[in-house]
Amino acid sequence: MLGWSLVSFVVIASTIVVLLYAAVIDLRYFTIPNAVIVLLGLLYFIYAGLNGEWTQILWHFALACLIFAFLLIFYWLGHVGGGDVKLLTVAFLWTGIDYALVFSIVLLVLAMLVAGAAKLGWLKAAERESDGRLRIAFAPSIAGALIVVVALESLTR
Repeated sequence: MLGWSLVSFVVIASTIVVLLYAAVIDLRYFTIPNAVIVLLGLLYFIYAGLNGEWTQILWHFALACLIFAFLLIFYWLGHVGGGDVKLLTVAFLWTGIDYALVFSIVLLVLAMLVAGAAKLGWLKAAERESDGRLRIAFAPSIAGALIVVVALESLTR
């Protein structure tokens, strides 16, 4: 397991399961439960504590707060849902500055694939009543990108 303790492995596995759950729920109902966000945040703090990354927690938290503030603008403009804002915030809590660029690039690729699949009718998309734009589940892209980053991070440990 490349330097992981069994407990760290369980935390990472649990995180992946929770991310997959969030992706499925978002695909089905276009919502991300707050309990998922809280659980992912708690799992990060447990993981960081288990791996002695106490000095990094503040930096990860600061980045997550900055991302949250930035995404609020897009939420207010109606370009992104509240659950997506919260899930992206907790995803950046996990990535920190070291993996933020990798996460963002993978997220961009996956989001383009999901948007294309929705446009072609391969994925469920809902039309907004107010302006007719498509609502697309974004959690699968976020979950996939974060899983890639967690895997990359574990390989470099």
